[in-house]
Amino acid sequence: MTTLVACAHGTRSAEGRAAVAALVSAVRAASDAPVLDAFVDVHGPYVDDVVASVSGDAVVVPLLLAPGYHVRVDIARAAAPWSAAVAPALGPSPLLTSLLLDRLRAAGARPGDAVVLGAAGSSDDASDVSVRAASRSLSIAWGAPVTAAYGASRTPSLADEVARLRSLTSGRVVVASYLLATGHFHRRILAADADLVTAPLLDGGEPDARLVELVGERFRGGTLAVAPRLRSSAR
Repeated sequence: MTTLVACAHGTRSAEGRAAVAALVSAVRAASDAPVLDAFVDVHGPYVDDVVASVSGDAVVVPLLLAPGYHVRVDIARAAAPWSAAVAPALGPSPLLTSLLLDRLRAAGARPGDAVVLGAAGSSDDASDVSVRAASRSLSIAWGAPVTAAYGASRTPSLADEVARLRSLTSGRVVVASYLLATGHFHRRILAADADLVTAPLLDGGEPDARLVELVGERFRGGTLAVAPRLRSSAR
C-alpha cells in the first residue's frame, strides 16, 4: 500500500505545530492509506528520514500553499533516492479559494474594502506565479480586485502594498492570510498595519474539511515525479 507522507515546512510556533498536527491527524482519519508526518525545515521528523523509513511506495504531499525551493529541491531531493512520488503544492485550488472567501467574510470584510492576498514569499518564480493565480481566483470569487504581496523574498512587500492601497482608497485594507498556520510569516502580516487580517487557514479548531479533501486530492492525483520505488537492502 502506498504511504502518504504529509510534509509541512516546520515552525517554532507551538500553536502552528499543533495546527499542522491536527491536519495530519484528520488526513489520517480520512485516508485508507498509511499517513506519516514530515517536515522540510526547522524541526523533525525530517522528510529525508521519513521517506527513507517507508518500506513500500510513497507519495510526498507538500503541506505548502505554493511551489518553490522546498518543493522543487528539498522535497524532490529527499524523494529521489527512493523514487518516491512528489505531489504538487496545495495551491492554487478552488477549495483554497472557497476557504479564503469564508475567512474574509468571517473577519468582517465587506464590499469596498481593498483586499490583499498575503503570502510568505519565495525567490522561486514558480511560487510567485502560483500565488498570483490564487489571487486572481480569489478576486473572481470576491467580485473585486485582489492583489498579492509577500512577507519576504519577493515584491511587493506586505507593508508596501498595504500602504499603496491605503493611499488609493478611503476604505479599509484587508489582508487575506495565505498561510496554513500561525508563526513567523503571520506575524509579518500582522505587522503590515492592515485594517483587518484573516486567520491562517488552519486556525479555528478542527481543520476545515476542504483542506483534508485537498490533501487527499493531491495524494490521489497527478504527481510531479513517479517512478518504480527502489528498495534499499539496508531496510
